[in-house]
Amino acid sequence: MATVAAVRHVAFEDLGILETLFAKRGDTVVYFDAPVANFTDSALQEADLLVVLGAPIGAFDDALYPFLSAEAECIRRRVASDKAVLGICLGAQLIARVLGAQVNPMGVKEIGFKPLELTNEGKQSPLRHLAGVPVLHWHGDCFGLPQGATSLAYTNVSHERGFSLGGKLLSLELSMESEIYCEQAFSVGNKVLGLQFHLEADTDKIEYWLVGHACELVQAEVDLQQIRNNAKREGQRLQAAAWQTMTEWLDAALT
Repeated sequence: MATVAAVRHVAFEDLGILETLFAKRGDTVVYFDAPVANFTDSALQEADLLVVLGAPIGAFDDALYPFLSAEAECIRRRVASDKAVLGICLGAQLIARVLGAQVNPMGVKEIGFKPLELTNEGKQSPLRHLAGVPVLHWHGDCFGLPQGATSLAYTNVSHERGFSLGGKLLSLELSMESEIYCEQAFSVGNKVLGLQFHLEADTDKIEYWLVGHACELVQAEVDLQQIRNNAKREGQRLQAAAWQTMTEWLDAALT
């Protein structure tokens, strides 16, 4: 049994299906709400696993959200101490930040369900269970690969057709010569895993996401019904693959 400290930025972007997995494993989960958290709390460093969840803000938005500086320092201490850290979306971007990588706007929004492109290393990693499985993407920023990290997955959004990016078909947004690659997952040894996509999202609760991100979705002209339909169609398969992926990673990270 392990202790899990989960840093949450907005209420509906919680551990989702991973919380159920932790419960099945007998792990104890404690949430820390980032906007009001004390990031010097010893529990954040002493927990067996730190999970940093997503948010609709940028990894370098310290001037707007000052708590990010303390949050990044908390992550830095964990990584330096060789303790297990899982970052999802903003969480992965913050790990990339503390490891010296850039996090930049893509110029389009990547929102919806689609499969990953696994690297050769990714095909040998726990992420192999996600091969061919559409996962939930919901971001406009993308991290660079930190020095010393291993790239596990990416997407080439310029090759998508009919996938909602900034509200228009990609063929209308970008020229045929444009190439936009987005790193989707990296690892540092067995203890650190960064995921740009939302492996944790509970597709049965997708309506919370649609309401919580209503302004972003309207501005991006995203088809809400398409997301609902895909969530319903892919949910069961995605949960099974997510649990396989995380179980294998946790078994290695928490030894």
